[in-house]
Amino acid sequence: MDFGLAFSFVFKDPDWFKKVAIAAVIGLIPLIGQIIVLGWALNITKRVMNHDPNPLPDVDFGADLQRGFYGFVIGFVYALPITVLSGMLSIFDAVVANSSGNNTAVAIVTIVSSCFGLFSFLYGIAIAFVIPAAYTNYLSKNSLGAGFALGEIFQQVWSHLGAYFIVVLGTLVAGLIVPFGLIACIIGVLLTYAYSMTVMGHLYGQAHNEVFKETVPAPVV
Repeated sequence: MDFGLAFSFVFKDPDWFKKVAIAAVIGLIPLIGQIIVLGWALNITKRVMNHDPNPLPDVDFGADLQRGFYGFVIGFVYALPITVLSGMLSIFDAVVANSSGNNTAVAIVTIVSSCFGLFSFLYGIAIAFVIPAAYTNYLSKNSLGAGFALGEIFQQVWSHLGAYFIVVLGTLVAGLIVPFGLIACIIGVLLTYAYSMTVMGHLYGQAHNEVFKETVPAPVV
């Protein structure tokens, strides 16, 4: 995998600023905008998977909305255990808060909260490795169900942990870039957010190609 290329490929496109800026502006639309930007990033993933020499696409409102919605569903389902447990813990906390200082109940909440925190941390790490493979499995087969083919996805990740570690690391680094956009106020944040999504999309595609490098055709020169 080429870690640096994920950060630099954007600037090789002569229209990179226009494309990134349009995605950034669309990201202003509540919820729908974020879904479209996710679909745009997944289009970059698909282009990298296909060895497209020009992996930075224009935003395609309709196609990116559909692709992003599927990506949103995949991410939502994988995050569901944390969401459900968090809701249950909140209800438990509320019940204990009304128990008039029952020490036993408070101790139980403390233990449960600690266990939940540890589980959330470990599960979050696992999901960070699994989601990229889930996305690319969906994209490669053009099937939402493929995003939940756990056997295939876990095998891909487990057999190429190094590649997915690079993806996780790159995603974290890209996320750190976003706050620097505060220097240029809101516009800067939007641009750095859209740019970070291009990095993420490119890394996802690279990881897929690393997994299937023996079966993926060589790029056309």
